[in-house]
Amino acid sequence: MTWQIKFTTDGRTYELRTLESCEIECSVDNLADRAKIILPEAVINRVLQIEGKIKRGSKVVIQLGYDNELVNEFEGYVEKITNDGSLVIHCEDSLFLFRVSVPDVQLKPTSVKKIAEYLIAHIDKSYKLSCDYTINYEKFTIHQATGYDVLKKLQEETKANIYFDSQAKVLHIHPPYIEKAGSVVYSMSRNIEKSSLEYKQAIDKKIEVTVESTDTKGKMKSITVGTTGGDKQTFKVGPMSEQDMRSVAKAALLRGSYDGYEGSFDSWLIPQVAPGYSAKIVDHDYPYKTGWYYVVSVKTNFSASGGVRTITPGIKLSSNG
Repeated sequence: MTWQIKFTTDGRTYELRTLESCEIECSVDNLADRAKIILPEAVINRVLQIEGKIKRGSKVVIQLGYDNELVNEFEGYVEKITNDGSLVIHCEDSLFLFRVSVPDVQLKPTSVKKIAEYLIAHIDKSYKLSCDYTINYEKFTIHQATGYDVLKKLQEETKANIYFDSQAKVLHIHPPYIEKAGSVVYSMSRNIEKSSLEYKQAIDKKIEVTVESTDTKGKMKSITVGTTGGDKQTFKVGPMSEQDMRSVAKAALLRGSYDGYEGSFDSWLIPQVAPGYSAKIVDHDYPYKTGWYYVVSVKTNFSASGGVRTITPGIKLSSNG
């Protein structure tokens, strides 16, 4: 097992020479990917000296692999450093840069894309935007908010997948379960080490989703989709058309009601996988469960004892094939 972790501070690059463990958590449900780099407090009775070399805002790149075949697993910035028996360096992806205030504004009419473009224009123009989510607002108000606050509101109201590609400097905004980052194959009898997966069908997960919106004239509108009598979920959104409200309701319904697995499973560092991948899960004992699933989250743990990924699948994309 091999690894390389580099920090860039004030134009100078430093490489870690010791590591206790590393944890990386990525999910389409979270705005930010996060990493924890855990160091021993001392090496050969000498306290580690990282002051001035690693600090809040330092850029970090984490590469992991086997036999010096390294893969970029995380790129972002140091959020904070804690010391509780071990030194822990907490890192966040490019969302870290968007935790700054943006000018107050009232945009009307506007769209998710235009709101994101406003953030980029006032925070970091070097970032590009990849947005194919066509939700529109009759009015969207930004008041005493950070870029993070605005992105969080967009995610909560529209159910969009919002994430950063820190290496390419791209802010992504997409409808849920649409973008495909790659593909990978897992087998219950070959490379799934431990599993808490439980297969459930949409018919067993009855959900009724209601989206409420108050338009610019103060009139309240409501859209409901799903199964009457199912578990009720209600979301409030900013002023938008009934068509866009229905799109939001269907996205919320898709997140909560689908044929597929609940739970997660453990595999190894190889094969490479990330949220947005299509994962084929093969079950020879129960062939009807075999199929392609959307990967919702991946948690990677790396230490001297090995590399383990905990993978959470979402909706079933297709059956055998």
